Amino acid sequence: MNSVVLVGRIVRDVELRYTQSGTAVASFSIAVDRRFKSKNGDKEVDFINATIWAKSAENFVNFTHKGSRVAISGRLETGSYQNKEGQTVYTTEVTVENFDLLETRAESQASNTNTGNVSTGANKQSPFTQQVANNDPFGSGQEVDISDDDLPF
Repeated sequence: MNSVVLVGRIVRDVELRYTQSGTAVASFSIAVDRRFKSKNGDKEVDFINATIWAKSAENFVNFTHKGSRVAISGRLETGSYQNKEGQTVYTTEVTVENFDLLETRAESQASNTNTGNVSTGANKQSPFTQQVANNDPFGSGQEVDISDDDLPF
């Protein structure tokens, strides 16, 4: 099974492009805090590249900006290419299938302005949910409201 779920903040404004056939595709990176601090006490962050397609890409661009706190789920995809020096460069990114906005636009802008950095911030209820694919394992099509306190980890 190839499945990934990440929560973090968008590192820079999402880049929206269109394929030759007119399909929207958006690329972005999110900063995800690691669970533990480094040996010297610093919090470490992973920067994860992601891509989202079609109408969901357009919605994602319309409702997010640099600093927005989001949850994304999807699958990992790997690839490779030759750089200008002829070396093979390997890539890994998330292809987003679902996303949740974890704060309102006002909260996101206030957090981005007040902190001046990209961090995960406080737990918030999701004011908006976008289901990209109809793959609800429970068959209800309804959003499940679970707080961080309900999770076993």
